[in-house]
Amino acid sequence: MAQSIGPALRAHWQRLASLPGGKRLFSYMLGRFVPYSGSLGAQVDVLEPGRCVLVLRDRRRVRNHLESVHAMALANLAELVTGLALMNSLPDRTRGILAGFSIDYLKKARGRLRAECRCDIPTSNEEREYLLTGAILNEGDEVVAEAKARWLIGPEPVA
Repeated sequence: MAQSIGPALRAHWQRLASLPGGKRLFSYMLGRFVPYSGSLGAQVDVLEPGRCVLVLRDRRRVRNHLESVHAMALANLAELVTGLALMNSLPDRTRGILAGFSIDYLKKARGRLRAECRCDIPTSNEEREYLLTGAILNEGDEVVAEAKARWLIGPEPVA
């Protein structure tokens, strides 16, 4: 598992989110820190303990040959929203890693998409698993995909 990112994630979001263009800047910085997920170009709209909302614009770079958002772009978005909701909620000196993932595609994903995840806030850094649901909705608030992400959290190693 990687080092704890919760404290830095919270500090950067709190510093930037309320500034003009701050959410966009935070999303860009996140993409530089996590390049694969950053390639989506999703923007963090809400990031609070136990909750995250991402927005993804429908554009050519995330589309497939069926003129809808590609299945793996949706999976990437769902993994990112569950990870941010949980990582932002972790106590200090706690780290996490994705241990399992599944996704159901319910409708073709077109237009501006919104990914949402809510989770319980861990009260300790003891090792345990969290099963989170990430829903992706279209502009009509219809669920187009739903993912189950199994995250393992635990304490940072003692130095």
